[in-house]
Amino acid sequence: MAKKDKELSLMDEIVGLCKRRGFIFQTSEIYGGINGFFDYGPLGVELRRNIKDAWWKDMVHLRDDVVGLDSSIIMHSDVWKASGHVDSFTDPMVDCKESKMRYRADHLFYAHVLVDGKEIGCVSLLESEKMESEALEMAQALKRKLAVQGELEPLQLRPYTEAPEEDWVKVPSPATGEPGSLTPPREFNMMFKTNVGALQDASSVAYLRPETAQGIFANFKNVVDTGRVKVPFGIAQVGKAFRNEITPRNFIFRSREFEQMEIEYFIPPDEDIWERYHREWIDTRKDWFASIGLTAEHLGEEVHPRDKLAHYARACTDITFKFPFGEQELEGIAARGNYDLIQHQEASGKPLEFFDEGRKEKYVPHVIEPSLGVDRTFLAVVCAAYTKDEIDGEQRTVLKLHPRVAPVKAGVFPLMKNKPELMEKARSLYEKLRRRWNVFFDVSGAIGRRYRRMDEIGTPFGITVDFDSLDDGTVTLRDRDTTKQQRVSEEELISIMEEQIGW
Repeated sequence: MAKKDKELSLMDEIVGLCKRRGFIFQTSEIYGGINGFFDYGPLGVELRRNIKDAWWKDMVHLRDDVVGLDSSIIMHSDVWKASGHVDSFTDPMVDCKESKMRYRADHLFYAHVLVDGKEIGCVSLLESEKMESEALEMAQALKRKLAVQGELEPLQLRPYTEAPEEDWVKVPSPATGEPGSLTPPREFNMMFKTNVGALQDASSVAYLRPETAQGIFANFKNVVDTGRVKVPFGIAQVGKAFRNEITPRNFIFRSREFEQMEIEYFIPPDEDIWERYHREWIDTRKDWFASIGLTAEHLGEEVHPRDKLAHYARACTDITFKFPFGEQELEGIAARGNYDLIQHQEASGKPLEFFDEGRKEKYVPHVIEPSLGVDRTFLAVVCAAYTKDEIDGEQRTVLKLHPRVAPVKAGVFPLMKNKPELMEKARSLYEKLRRRWNVFFDVSGAIGRRYRRMDEIGTPFGITVDFDSLDDGTVTLRDRDTTKQQRVSEEELISIMEEQIGW
């Protein structure tokens, strides 16, 4: 099996497990679903919440320089005009007139195929890590199909957005392979538009927010006036955002409704300090990923070249993750300058300066922005944890989730369900543990089968109450990853769980 096929197969397995075990469902599935929208089931909502709680605890509660905010999903339309989203929050779009498929034009690449200096056609394909080799294979296939003799010249791949008008009729659609079936690229605004109030006219137009950042910037003065903060400080927010993506893809990696965990960290405007803060936040965020099970072997860094930065940005570094479908951005840490506060200050007519008591001066702070998607993090955590191994000659699927984020912390099992004394003892322990953690009580099937069910949903601890438990109060504690078992008292059990879960 080719490497690409293996990667696709692995992703299919992960998607299948997420649905089978109640992590994620396609939204409105009974009606055929809606592309780019997902529902989180009983286990998914627990894992998702644990990720958010871990982020909030570490980024807000355990820091003296970050405070929280929860801004509205719908804000005044002038917010989005000032930020530039109304006019420029667009992606280039192209349609295939034959198949009705729709593509992001900047993700569609093409090349002229030349043999001994003579053009024999064009090839097109969607952007990927392997698109150079795939394009070469397509060019060679075209040469064979046309029975053209001679030497194939090196391909020069270009995004379809850069195609001159005369090339539009030459570029084949990736869906049909037919030249001339693609529309010219056109801009598509990704914000969802709605109306607020009884009248539906121009005065009632509003937008579902495409990012959480602007809610923070719009509330900067409110937080400064009420929050007893001083620069440097951060405002953190966890909240929903909505983007009408042209091509949602890779399960929950890119969807139309998603949740962000974002900090706007305000710093003095000094030219010589922003790089230090930027680097500190990159390291802070990598350390946090390690705390939920995403270690250095999973992560990378990608520095945006200067010519690819947003016009207001000084720098941006992505922390990347090795997904089954390739290494992709997990979190962006951007040095945004003071563009956003300046824009809102000018558009609103309200001063958004900070008076620095230490420096005895007013200034508009600059911003370092660590921005992370909850759903993308969820997918990374599941992909990193997904494992297939063999225990005692038996194949098993196990999610080796970090105990901190695992949706179920422990399974409690009476050895036999037809023994009232075992049931009572196990139930008592279960009730004690559930006051602190989400735990599961299971009496169905053989004990080995119960272990396997817990392994597959990522439960780190299996606790079996047996006849020895009635005599000495100890239980059998099984480790999910190693499958090793040990006898422990209830006090030792709680201590072990506290140490590994962390809170």
